[in-house]
Amino acid sequence: MTSADLLLRRTRLVRDGSPAEPVDVSITAGTITHIAPAGARSEAAEVVDLDGRYLMNGLWDHHVHFQQWALSRQHLDLSGTTSAREVADLVRDRLATNPPAPGIALLGYGFKDGLWPDLPLKSMLDEVSGDVPVALASGDLHCGWLNSAALRMLGAADRPSGVVKETEFAPVMTVMQATTPAAVTRLVEEAARTAASRGIVGVVELENARNPEVWKARYDAGIRSFRVECSVYPENLDWAIGLGLRTGDVIDGTGGLVTMGPLKVLTDGSLNTRTAYCHDPYPGLADDAHGLLVVPPEVLVPLMQQAHEHGITSAIHAIGDHANRLALDAFEKVGCVGAIEHAQLIAPEDFPRFRELGVAASIQPVHALDDRDVADRHWRGRTDRAFPFGTLLAAGAELRLGSDAPVAPLDPWLSIAAAVHRSDDGRASWHPEQEIPVPAALDASTRGGRTPVVGGAADLVVLDADPLTGAVEALHTTGVHATLVAGAWTWQS
Repeated sequence: MTSADLLLRRTRLVRDGSPAEPVDVSITAGTITHIAPAGARSEAAEVVDLDGRYLMNGLWDHHVHFQQWALSRQHLDLSGTTSAREVADLVRDRLATNPPAPGIALLGYGFKDGLWPDLPLKSMLDEVSGDVPVALASGDLHCGWLNSAALRMLGAADRPSGVVKETEFAPVMTVMQATTPAAVTRLVEEAARTAASRGIVGVVELENARNPEVWKARYDAGIRSFRVECSVYPENLDWAIGLGLRTGDVIDGTGGLVTMGPLKVLTDGSLNTRTAYCHDPYPGLADDAHGLLVVPPEVLVPLMQQAHEHGITSAIHAIGDHANRLALDAFEKVGCVGAIEHAQLIAPEDFPRFRELGVAASIQPVHALDDRDVADRHWRGRTDRAFPFGTLLAAGAELRLGSDAPVAPLDPWLSIAAAVHRSDDGRASWHPEQEIPVPAALDASTRGGRTPVVGGAADLVVLDADPLTGAVEALHTTGVHATLVAGAWTWQS
């Protein structure tokens, strides 16, 4: 008998059916080689007794902006604010107690102005900040609120509201960010450990950067807590093609942990910013009443065609129902597969097209909780098909769960919990017909389903309890005992 690298003794597999009996799981060279009744195997370089804990395939976050997530953890938290005045007061208090160094901007993150009773104004921030640059990002990362000092840094001082949106806002936080490369690496490493502690074994990285290069450098720096699929945006598509990178290719020198991912294209805006592109107008909105179509079909289709011809799949950001219609049309015209990122509002006739076209719905369930009140106001009369997880599942669409961190925390158990019970604040579930079963949520958070099998990659998470049998209200606090990637421990409690 060949000795295994690792033997997980007395564990129970997370799977359907009767209560799981304990088994031993052997792992060799990063692959599951045997699953046998407890006590049937004994030879291994390392033996770990899991004492009846539950084992399942590790969790993926299918939509992250990892560096933004890492950096946002140190910014002024605006996520709980309910008015522009409250935000200004928090800025005033932070500058009084913990001001940035001279010449450095104060950065904040997480405000949601879709329900505010007052409007953000540049003058309101100027009153509390003086000459200190202040740049505040919305929770959806589609707009920002800046004071005069920050706008001057961008060469855009003539802006009475201080609000910049969509493509104009995209470079703001990068321009304002004064963190050194070494500090960024440290923050990313800390955030990676946090992700591993919640059972994460892989992420789809959707930062706008040359991500294969970025994550190769991070691998070299010892950041190896999970697998990374690296997207590129249109401005780096030619670069990736020039290197011969195709979706699924391993980036040299990363031990198989970093691979090439999809082309990412943002076709519309967001709900909170009222720029998601919709068939129906937003109530009370005079300008761009239907939202913004940032990338029209005549631009989108050639981009996707170019990527497809060079072996790169597409991940298309579409939130409004009209944007989703146009994205599906583009997939059909090109004849390629991939994913629609967000898919937050879908027209009834478009649900079956996801399965017919082989297009996955990459969804972020926590957004349904965060945005239910905004949706009730701005998508009034349409919320039965907003964040429509249940209808997508019933239509045969492949679901992929993620967080959109830093828009929501990078914690897969929050996403799973939100998908199966659409409330986190004591209110009744919001459109409970769109909830999905726990097994479906777990499968959509893994690769290849939740149950480990012989021959599968030893990307695993050890849990203190069986998530299939506990109360759905407790899923968000699921206890993670340990995480493995390719048979190596990335986190242990």
